[in-house]
Amino acid sequence: MARRRHSLWLRAAALTVYAFLCLPLAVAVVVIFSFNDSLLNAEWVGFTTRWYEVLFDDTEMLHAAVNSLFIALTAATIATVLGTMAGIAMQRWRTGFLRCLPFLVLTPVAMPEILLGVSLLLFFRQVLDLTLGLISILIAHITFSIGFVAIIVRVRLAGLDASIFEAARDLGASPWQTFRHVTLPLILPGILAGFLMSFTLSIDDFVITFFVAGVGVTTLPLQIYSMIKVAVSPEVNAVSTLLMALTLTLIALASKLAPDTLKRRP
Repeated sequence: MARRRHSLWLRAAALTVYAFLCLPLAVAVVVIFSFNDSLLNAEWVGFTTRWYEVLFDDTEMLHAAVNSLFIALTAATIATVLGTMAGIAMQRWRTGFLRCLPFLVLTPVAMPEILLGVSLLLFFRQVLDLTLGLISILIAHITFSIGFVAIIVRVRLAGLDASIFEAARDLGASPWQTFRHVTLPLILPGILAGFLMSFTLSIDDFVITFFVAGVGVTTLPLQIYSMIKVAVSPEVNAVSTLLMALTLTLIALASKLAPDTLKRRP
C-alpha cells in the first residue's frame, strides 16, 4: 500500500513538472496566438487561420523547411545505419580497441551543444578547409545523432536473451543469416525509434547548425531565429506550432516503439 502511494506521488509530481514546462509554451504562448487575428500579438483580437495561409505562401520559409526536411531525413538515415552498427558492437564486443567505442560514440551526446558546434566549426575550417554549407550541416547532424541511435539499439539488445542467437548458430545459421533473420527483426523497433529520434533532433537543432551553416544555407530553426530578432509575428507562432506538433508526434512514436529506453540506462 505504501509503495503504491509513493508511486502515485511520483507520478503526480512528474505530471506537475511536465505541465509547468509544456503548458505555457504549447497552449498560452504559441498555439493560441498562432490563431490570433492581430499582427502585434499583444492581446487576443479574434480567431483566424490566415497566418497559416501566409506561412504557406512564404517562399523563404518554405525553402528553409525543405532544407530542414532534406537534412533531417538524410542525417537520420545515415546516423541510423552507423548508430545501429555501433550499438551492436558496444553490446557484443568489448575487447581491444572496441573498449573505447562507447566513449567515442557517446561523447557527442554528453557534450554541450555550443562546445560541439564550436569544435565542428574549427574542424571544418582549420583542419578540412571545408566551405560551410549543406555538407557541413549534414556531417554535424550525423555526428550528434549517431550516439542516440546507438544507445537505443544497445538497450534493445541488452533486453534480449543471448541464447536466441546461440540457438540460431547451433542450427547452422551463418553470422549474416543470424543477423538478418533473428537479430534485425528483434531490434527493428529500436532502429525505427532511433531513426525517429535522430530526425526529431536534426529538424529541431539550432545551436550546432548556427555554427556550421555558413552563408546562403538556412534551416527552419535559423529562419525562425532571423524572424524573431525583429518581432514575434503570428507567422512565427504558426510555424512553431506545426514544428512542435511534428516533434511531439515523432517523440511519441519513438517512445512507443522502444519504451525500454525510458526505463533503462545504457
